[in-house]
Amino acid sequence: MKTKTLTLGAIALVLLAGCTMAPKYEQPSLPVETAYAGATDEPAAVKDIAWQDFFGDPRLQSIIKLTLENNRDLRVAALRVEQAAAQYRIERAALLPTVAGSGGYTRSRTPAEFSMSRQPSTGNQFTVGVGIASYELDFFGRVRSLKDAALETYLATEEARRSSEITLIAGVASQYLAERALDEQLVIAEDTLKTVEDSYDLIKKMYDGEVVSELDLKTAETQVHSTRASVADIKRQLAQARNALVLLVGAPLPADLPAPLPLGRQGIIAELPAGVPSDLLTRRPDILQAEHTLRSANASIGAARAAFFPSISLTGNGGFGSVELDNLFKSDSFMWSFAPSINVPIFTGGRLKANLAVTEANQKIMLAQYEKTIQTAFKEVSDALVARTTYVDQIKAQELRVASEQRRYDLSDTRYKQGVDSYLTVLTAQQGLFSAQQGLVQARLAQLANYVTLYKSLGGGWVQQQQQ
Repeated sequence: MKTKTLTLGAIALVLLAGCTMAPKYEQPSLPVETAYAGATDEPAAVKDIAWQDFFGDPRLQSIIKLTLENNRDLRVAALRVEQAAAQYRIERAALLPTVAGSGGYTRSRTPAEFSMSRQPSTGNQFTVGVGIASYELDFFGRVRSLKDAALETYLATEEARRSSEITLIAGVASQYLAERALDEQLVIAEDTLKTVEDSYDLIKKMYDGEVVSELDLKTAETQVHSTRASVADIKRQLAQARNALVLLVGAPLPADLPAPLPLGRQGIIAELPAGVPSDLLTRRPDILQAEHTLRSANASIGAARAAFFPSISLTGNGGFGSVELDNLFKSDSFMWSFAPSINVPIFTGGRLKANLAVTEANQKIMLAQYEKTIQTAFKEVSDALVARTTYVDQIKAQELRVASEQRRYDLSDTRYKQGVDSYLTVLTAQQGLFSAQQGLVQARLAQLANYVTLYKSLGGGWVQQQQQ
């Protein structure tokens, strides 16, 4: 009967050691609508589109690859993952007893006054053994909850690294496209400058021949100065854009990079499948990070609850001891000790209750942040989807405007040379054409940037990238 009681008691201890007092985790419901505005019924497969497939410009692909190897922010994010993994291993190790070997040798002299024989004596003591340091029996799941919290923190840090990676890829792509747009705008500005300089030279000759008035000459001269100012401004912006790109990359751009593609032939995938909002829960690393953080806060409540209950620790060691080295490992030299201890909280001045209140409040904060992350993701995707169709219409209209402005300029220039209109008409047409050409580049840039934003918002690329 006694043996049966002991067996049942041992089973109960094992079951207690495996329990946890953390509240059962239930994934919160989506605090958003069930469908996106402007979405289609396409299958949700964006996460399977790697960035190498999404971006078709070989130069951009090379720059992104270089960025992933050199960017310092991404390097810090990776090191934080290693740090969190090490912290998790520390917490997990607390579930197992710490066993250490020991050995010692002591030689001492006892004066006559303290000796039983009233004679001074000198002696040796040899010891060797194995000991278990203070090991907590996790009856109420405190250590297990701390381990679970550390695990979720580690997983959250890993998702943060993935989020940093996809954000960095999108940032590099956007900066590269901005640099390409400025380069194209500079070409337009320099071509326009050459045109207005040629017009000025022609008008100067006509003015010297007293064919046109000084007003026409000064109007043409003003146009030259204005266009030169635009060229200088765009050159400055282009240089700054390249500096920003180098900063993102984390290294100088190699001279042997592939030639860039123009904005109109970037080869970016335009029709991305959007799926439904719930897909974001498994796609976007920032949402996964927020959920792991919420799970960690949930586990911390279990540790705070367990602190109200007694904690039992075990300490023990066994080995051999002898005054003679030759007799050290004989059976009669064996020694052992076993020292269990229990710590029962009686009065803590409200510290345990306050600590539990802190962990519960923190869990509610993490829940609110998790829901806010989902809402932000939903807005980003919806905005990008709505913009996707409008940019197509905007570019078509802008292309028609460029064609109209070009025709207007050609007619105005012809009529001026025939003496029908003043040069002010030519100037107005030239300015309209220049503005329309620059606007078309900006519209193409905005469309491409929106594709990148949608790709990032849908959480595309990072799963595939992790597998490569």
